[in-house]
Amino acid sequence: MRMLCDRLGLSQRRACQIVGQHRSTQRHQPAEPDPDHDLRRWLRDFAKAHPRWGYRRAHAVLHRDGHACNRKKVQRLWREEGLRVPTKRRKRRRVGESTTAADRLVAERPDHVWALDYQFDVTTSGRILKILHVVDEHTRESLADVVAYHLDADATVDVLDKIAAGRGHHPCFIRCDNGPELTANAVKDWCRFNRAGTAYIDPGSPWVESYGSRMRDELLTLEMFDTLLHAQVLVSDWRDEYNRYRPHSALGMLSPTEYATKWRTNQPQPS
Repeated sequence: MRMLCDRLGLSQRRACQIVGQHRSTQRHQPAEPDPDHDLRRWLRDFAKAHPRWGYRRAHAVLHRDGHACNRKKVQRLWREEGLRVPTKRRKRRRVGESTTAADRLVAERPDHVWALDYQFDVTTSGRILKILHVVDEHTRESLADVVAYHLDADATVDVLDKIAAGRGHHPCFIRCDNGPELTANAVKDWCRFNRAGTAYIDPGSPWVESYGSRMRDELLTLEMFDTLLHAQVLVSDWRDEYNRYRPHSALGMLSPTEYATKWRTNQPQPS
């Protein structure tokens, strides 16, 4: 088109008609490259891999990986990309009947309070899966996520024994609801023999329930389990990511493993 104008002296309009090209193409300015292209792509990949984490945890992961990026910029790009920001769910705090003192029990150090709870899912064939959660309330670490078709009080005690043997400590307290497996004599005897107090709470109270709701939100509602083994593998992978990688807002955006390591490192060594 430019050659026709220069050599034959045609107008831009006539030259465009001859070559069949729209005049607006001669006024188009190339777009400047987006300086945030790589960051936008990373955020999309992050949101796809962790659809319920939100921009705050995305910023925490970026910061942990050594990327200097302002949190407000991450929030702006997150929204411009149309990524979903999870809404916060707040639960009421309740005090159930407890064998400890009347004051609310607060975990002050690792292995001070272990919280136990169960939740259920189902395989594609209709078999019910039962999941036992054991969480350290101070570090927020998942100490165990046992998936089985059947889990009774004796199986729960076996899990507690394995955790205690691996950590070298028994908890000072066990916090759980008044479910039949957790009020059975086997669990009470385990607590008594290992000098662990019990703190019973109302079902749905926000202790280990918070951890269970995260698993429900980020895994159980997204995945269909074909077999028990399939569920065990996916739950184990999710638990490993939760402990080692997922930033936790209650821990200053550290992962539970990072927080536990930092806590133990900062403790004075015995002389």
